[in-house]
Amino acid sequence: MAEQKEEDAIQLHQEAVDKNSDGGPQRTAINPEEKSKDLVDIPATPASSAKTESSSDNERNASVSSSERHVSIQTELEGLEKLVDLNGAGRKNCPLCPEEKFKACYSHKLRRHLQNLHWKVYVEFEGQRMCICHLPCRQLKPSPNGDQATGRLVAHYHCVVCSVTIARKTDMISHLKRHVNKGETEASYTGSAEVPFEDPVPSGQTYEIMKELGTNVQLLPNYTTPQKSDTYFNRKMKMNRQLVFCSLAVLAGERNPLECLDAFGATGIMGLQWAKHLRNSVKVTINDINEACVKMIRENCHLNNIRVEGNRGSRHADDAGNAKDAPVASVEVVKMDANVVMHLRPFDYIHLDPFGTAVNYLDAAFRNVRNLGIVSVTSTDTGSLYSKAPNVTLRHYGCQIVRTEYYKELAARMVVATVARAAARCNKGIEVLLAVAVEHFVLVVVRLLRGPTQADEAVKKIRQLLHCQWCEERVFLKPGSMVEESLYRQLPCSCHGSMPGKTAVELGPLWAGPLFNTGFLRRMLAAAVQYSMDDVQPLVKTLICESECTTLKSFSVHGPTLHANQVECGVVIKTVQKAEDTASVDQSGKRKTTEESGNVLKKAKSETSMEHPAFYYSIHRHSIRGMNMPKLNKFLQYLTEAGFRVSRTHFDPTGVRTDATLSQFKAVLTKYSVPTYSATQVGARSLSVDECCRPVE
Repeated sequence: MAEQKEEDAIQLHQEAVDKNSDGGPQRTAINPEEKSKDLVDIPATPASSAKTESSSDNERNASVSSSERHVSIQTELEGLEKLVDLNGAGRKNCPLCPEEKFKACYSHKLRRHLQNLHWKVYVEFEGQRMCICHLPCRQLKPSPNGDQATGRLVAHYHCVVCSVTIARKTDMISHLKRHVNKGETEASYTGSAEVPFEDPVPSGQTYEIMKELGTNVQLLPNYTTPQKSDTYFNRKMKMNRQLVFCSLAVLAGERNPLECLDAFGATGIMGLQWAKHLRNSVKVTINDINEACVKMIRENCHLNNIRVEGNRGSRHADDAGNAKDAPVASVEVVKMDANVVMHLRPFDYIHLDPFGTAVNYLDAAFRNVRNLGIVSVTSTDTGSLYSKAPNVTLRHYGCQIVRTEYYKELAARMVVATVARAAARCNKGIEVLLAVAVEHFVLVVVRLLRGPTQADEAVKKIRQLLHCQWCEERVFLKPGSMVEESLYRQLPCSCHGSMPGKTAVELGPLWAGPLFNTGFLRRMLAAAVQYSMDDVQPLVKTLICESECTTLKSFSVHGPTLHANQVECGVVIKTVQKAEDTASVDQSGKRKTTEESGNVLKKAKSETSMEHPAFYYSIHRHSIRGMNMPKLNKFLQYLTEAGFRVSRTHFDPTGVRTDATLSQFKAVLTKYSVPTYSATQVGARSLSVDECCRPVE
């Protein structure tokens, strides 16, 4: 039996030596006479040698607790010391420092190093202590050549909740307070053990799985900070992703299959949602120039059972095809510059969402987009859009703007004007379907109309804006206004005559046409209801009321529907019609000419021909001192009774969109405002003040 055990031990030792020779440096063969000597040394060194420990970070992470937290997160000092066998002889490496930073030393010196450097500056959170870590856990940004940039290693902490790495202790404390305010006190789910990866996970990094609209995506640590992670993901852009999805679903109902492009994929969440829910109606292409992003997109495709087409050397394309469950859809993943992709191939739908402004990609987007196709542009450079950096605004958009009460709509019209000029350079016009400015982004969705005539019509809607800096009244300048004195006459206000000097400033050029298409928005609402997008439905309903400039809410999108034809900007588009509306159609296909139906048609035609008024007024900005204003809904009712078109606006919760001038707006507001104090209270208050100021006799 002893000889049998000795032979088994020799065989296991030989397998371990062969494994090391395959993955690590080459070693010389061991003689049979030396095997017995090696066997004697095996029980004496239960851990690996010092050189083996310093060469592999993955072996050092094998001692992580069952919760899969980083090794720098411990509950007590003994747990940190147990990462290294301090009772053994010889020199040992620090488990939280690389070998080039802290060389191997003896146990007494290593124990003092762990106590004074790592444990002494820990951050505590619910019994868990996050020690400072010096390992190369933070992902380095690649250089233009594709290689990892060599930079100095920065000491950092690993968050116990979301596994993010933060350099400063004070920043980590603030980060944990935000978790507590959001109610996040437990560690995030990590899926590194269930999902295979092409490359080994770097030491200290865990993958978090996020689910949105039935689509799972893997996220790297620091996914919310674009400077620290290549695969950027912003949870606050959920509203933006749902609006883009609804616009694509509407276009897919008009014609299919569509060739769609997500030009800046990042994690691929948007393109995966398109492919997973619209299936055969779309042919999705997800592009990104970063190799790490492309690799992550392919992994997310495999996670959602989506086949990857055009995949160079990826093993998951074959795995998805050989799986028991057939793939639900297929996407094409491309690693290329966005301008190159849009120049090479035509698309029906293009979405541009770079980090910042999208002006550098508009010319390429309109070069190859098909006729009646849609281009959606998301701009997140709020500093230049909201007039915080006027020099950047002039450089990127060629517009001169100032800070106004309607600055969000000003930003949306500025982006639309830039889009219209880019389309006109390609002899194409645009029809604005949607322009939204909420949270920290501006989303513009336009339909392409091919032809120089359409381009000329779109360019005519780009005008200068005259803005009064005293009362903030505004009006679009008429074409051909060249004389300076005549400009002030176009303003409805009389500030120029009563105030000294120049009171108005010329802004723009801006888009002077409509920002919404009512028919398209109603079909977007139907798509949002169909795919259970509860978050975006209130916003779309507000946009419908804003496009019609009315406070009446009629959003019945349920019930049996039939296909009909709707004319948008002179183009017949296939839309959805309610079954109740078909009651007035006889068997021959002609509509019954009743008096009621004729009135309804005339009313609908007059409403569609009237554009919604430009800009809005804030009720708080123009409030009267010493007067209590009416409630906003009541004030909207008063304006409607006065004969004006009125609605709320998504740009400002206190804003009112109306065709009334500012003087008429203030007149109605003054009429229905109540003084703060009554006449008797004012007299009593003035008497008491006189008594207090009376000199003492």
